[in-house]
Amino acid sequence: MSAEILVVDDEQAIADLVEVYLKSEGYTVHKCSTAADALAVLERTRLDLAVLDVMLPDMDGFTLCRRIRERHLFPILMLTAKVEDMDKITGLTLGADDYITKPFNPLELVARVKTQLRRYTRYNPAGAPEYAGEYDIRGLHISKATHKCLLFGEELSLTPLEFSILWHLCARQGQVVSSEELFEAVWGEKFMDSNNTVMSHIARLREKMHEDSRRPKFVKTVWGVGYTIE
Repeated sequence: MSAEILVVDDEQAIADLVEVYLKSEGYTVHKCSTAADALAVLERTRLDLAVLDVMLPDMDGFTLCRRIRERHLFPILMLTAKVEDMDKITGLTLGADDYITKPFNPLELVARVKTQLRRYTRYNPAGAPEYAGEYDIRGLHISKATHKCLLFGEELSLTPLEFSILWHLCARQGQVVSSEELFEAVWGEKFMDSNNTVMSHIARLREKMHEDSRRPKFVKTVWGVGYTIE
């Protein structure tokens, strides 16, 4: 089945270029020049990925990203002409999965789209509903439907990757999940032995959960094997 991709950019030439390259890969493209049009597409189409320009005439891309994240989990790539680190941090904090600066190589954009779709489809198998299930483990409540996580009633501000890691562990409660499995399930890429990405994300996740790294109550380390939630 062809992936449904939303492209939101008010620069017609760029939107047309992105559309041509994505369609050449067999994707179905929904092209919009305003945030209002994009939100309308969201109401009638089940999307697999969105490419959002930061500068839009009616709403900035960061706000649109936040609006999308209120209801949807699919990957979001941000396009911008700005190169400042703060813009990148803002986008990622609001729920974007990747970031590319204009001018860009269309082939690089396509490669990033493929990477994000691979990660997303691996984490959300074909045919599975986008919103399904929730877990409540000793005061830790995580819901895929709302994409929210509560710890003893307090909502945790998790990035999409942190949420995916925690969800994957909760879904395998009582099992030990290796760093390799976590990385390949959440990032959708081949794990390398020297990769410390999972470890660093687990550390940030524990900080947000107010966990004692030496005696964590939830995300525990099984040395030499992986991580588990008992």
